[in-house]
Amino acid sequence: MGLLLLLLVPCLAAQERKIDPTWLHRKLPDAKESAAAFATESCRYKALFGEGDTEARILQSVSRFGEMEIAAQGNCQTEVYAREEEIYFVVSGRGVLHYGDEPHEMRQSDFTYLPPGVKHSISNDSGEPLQVLVMSFKIPAKIAINTPSPQPKIVNLEDVKQETVGGHPSSVLYKLLIGPRNGKLDALDEAYVVTSFFWMNFAPGGTNFPHHHETAEEIYLVMDGSGEMAAGNGIDGIEGRFPAKAGDAYYFRPNCTVGFYNQNKPGAKAHILAVRSRIPLPEEVD
Repeated sequence: MGLLLLLLVPCLAAQERKIDPTWLHRKLPDAKESAAAFATESCRYKALFGEGDTEARILQSVSRFGEMEIAAQGNCQTEVYAREEEIYFVVSGRGVLHYGDEPHEMRQSDFTYLPPGVKHSISNDSGEPLQVLVMSFKIPAKIAINTPSPQPKIVNLEDVKQETVGGHPSSVLYKLLIGPRNGKLDALDEAYVVTSFFWMNFAPGGTNFPHHHETAEEIYLVMDGSGEMAAGNGIDGIEGRFPAKAGDAYYFRPNCTVGFYNQNKPGAKAHILAVRSRIPLPEEVD
């Protein structure tokens, strides 16, 4: 009997050990309402990754990634983050961004960057629901934070030029939306941790080829169209290909294989909204 107990203990311990996944897959249409500090009865939040998700512990730089739905004439709670930066992207509807004490109109396909230290919220003064993607990122303690701009910069996706990006196939056109503070390539170069917030337009049969990022984590959200998402373990190019359609979201840990293949048939289009953020380096963590 004693020998049997000795054998069972290590087996049970092995079963209890949790191995964190290299990537996560979520479906926006199936996402459940989650608790959030900014949520109200008229401002509901559906978590995809980070805060409110069951696997939140594995994310390093991402605090939350999900969708707010603000009912007609509704509003969200005011928030201010000392060491987080945030991105809003309006999926549908129109509303009002409250930045500091000033209101600013936002409409479908508008996006904006919200720096740390700024009081902000969003409300819906229309008669239709407002859907907004919210993305938040942790800023390591060792990074100095500058005085935030007194006014937000709001840009519409349609006003950003579409272009190819060096090192990537011409079958994908990019819109570079938000990048780092020392950058000069994006519509808004404001971020501390976000290295790229971008839009991808895939031609029929187009692909950005499987690749990986050693010091960044990344999220893809399929906005429309369908194809196959590439996701795999490690940097050796091993990949799996998984059917993906509008509303599918993937989170990729550093060094995870990532990519997308559009359908190879006439007229097939696919658009993906993606964000990449750098993980904290050891010297940036107390």
